[in-house]
Amino acid sequence: MNLYEHTIVARQDVSPSQIKQLIDKYSKIVEKNDGNIVQTENWGLLNLSYIIKKNKKGNYIHFKIKGSGKIINELEKNESLDKNLLRYLTVKVKKFDLKANYFSKKVDEVEKNDSEK
Repeated sequence: MNLYEHTIVARQDVSPSQIKQLIDKYSKIVEKNDGNIVQTENWGLLNLSYIIKKNKKGNYIHFKIKGSGKIINELEKNESLDKNLLRYLTVKVKKFDLKANYFSKKVDEVEKNDSEK
């Protein structure tokens, strides 16, 4: 079994219910191909480094997947056809870091700054 970290970037105008549908859709593809999703993280709406298809921001969703390379091929084939997605990236890793939540601190700081205004 290989370990993969897979991130997708959805358009900025995608609703929360559509994000849930995207997570469900790609989770089912992984499970259908005998894979296992270890963890799913919704990183939220973040700024893009450059404009992609007239979008300055994107909704980031991150999956930690255990399975074969066939799963990744199937995922990327479906994602390339999905009009709601801007980009996707898959990285093969040796082990998962399940403890660190890289975007929680940033979210807390933003909420803190908003409350001070």
